[in-house]
Amino acid sequence: MRFRALGFSGSRTAWCVVCAALFCLAPAAGVRAEERPIIEIHPGKEQAFRVAVQVFRDDLLPENPKRSARLLEAIEQGLDFNGVLMPLAREAFLGPQVTTEMSGGRRYDCADWTQSGADALVEGVINGGGGEIEVTYRVWDTARCTQLARERKVRPANELHRLGAAVADDIVKAFTGTRGSADTEIAFISTRLGYREVFVIDADGRNARAATKSRSIKAFPDWLPDGGGILYTTYLKSGMPDLFVTSRGGARAGRILRDVLPQWPKYRGVFSPDGEELALVATIGEASDIFRVSRNGKKVLRLTNNGSVIDVAPSWSPDGQQIAFVSDRTGAPQIYIMDRDGGNARRITYQTNYSATPAWSPDGRWIAYGVRTEGEFDLYLIDPAGEVNVPLVVHRRNDEYPSWSPDGRKVVFSSDRRGRPDLYVVDVNSQRVQRLTSKAKENTSAAWGPFPKQK
Repeated sequence: MRFRALGFSGSRTAWCVVCAALFCLAPAAGVRAEERPIIEIHPGKEQAFRVAVQVFRDDLLPENPKRSARLLEAIEQGLDFNGVLMPLAREAFLGPQVTTEMSGGRRYDCADWTQSGADALVEGVINGGGGEIEVTYRVWDTARCTQLARERKVRPANELHRLGAAVADDIVKAFTGTRGSADTEIAFISTRLGYREVFVIDADGRNARAATKSRSIKAFPDWLPDGGGILYTTYLKSGMPDLFVTSRGGARAGRILRDVLPQWPKYRGVFSPDGEELALVATIGEASDIFRVSRNGKKVLRLTNNGSVIDVAPSWSPDGQQIAFVSDRTGAPQIYIMDRDGGNARRITYQTNYSATPAWSPDGRWIAYGVRTEGEFDLYLIDPAGEVNVPLVVHRRNDEYPSWSPDGRKVVFSSDRRGRPDLYVVDVNSQRVQRLTSKAKENTSAAWGPFPKQK
């Protein structure tokens, strides 16, 4: 029934493709139901750092008495999403609520802010014109009374919330050295239009919009590393899956790799970190294998070739030198790692009889993946050596298809814990879970996009 719900008939090709994609091969042995722990994850109450964000002085004409308050709200929501520095309650302020004049190279009120409980202070001014909003702001370390950053951001006037998210990400960067991910986007598959289409949503769950509307089955979205397009699989009128790109300004939209393996179904592609190659999965008879293909399609290297074995779900290491993937070569699907030329393949998961959908973290330290026990999926983290294996999300319902935020602090995944699949985000350190979609049919197969280009 699940195959038919996805739009597949009983043809042999469809069966092979679905089995390769989902590894619906056999029930996996696991922990007995009465022994399996039930873990409910709740947001943490305490955070390590607090930041006081002043209301930015608004010099933009025409006047809008709500603009600075809306920007402040967006900044504080972005900080809350990132979870690294939390906004200080305004009733705790012992300093000015509103930026009057931007400070120079020194401050003389740091003691007031530290007494307020603020580890950081953000001040700023709104300006702009011509349909754009410009903000200039400074981030201060109140304990050392030193300026950490001075930044300027410009966005269209109708992107005030994204502007606030970008400011929040820079505040995080000033303290940690790595930008936050509030001002990023997530691609995913949704049935909200009646078909499985590619959608894009802001990282905090706002502004869902369709990236495709061709009324055919879509699957496996993957971003170009520069964010200029989204690669996805679609099923053509012939019923054979192939790869297409939807443009976001930097890529040419349409079918790609048309002349690569034309006689075989190509149902998944994943770009290398430099965007010059793809790891491509093709179904060949009884098997599915992984190929490395140059972006222009002129160079093709077969990486796996093990008879009737199914090798799928490739995920590149951040340096592009290794590929994690799923294989049933030992009888059940497990996570393997191989070199970029297909050599030195080694299995890294042994704790379960069913592992799937690996996703390599941006810093290369972890691989998130799905574990099936008692017919349901949980999410785990394992290091590339296979020595450390820890749970990330364990719940009584299915949690699947992990994808990392570009800062490596969060993982987006799909869960049916409320009935239909929806998207959720988990903070890797605190394990705080946030729901992104609701009441919008089925939402699955999320792919977190890259950092946006600085503006």
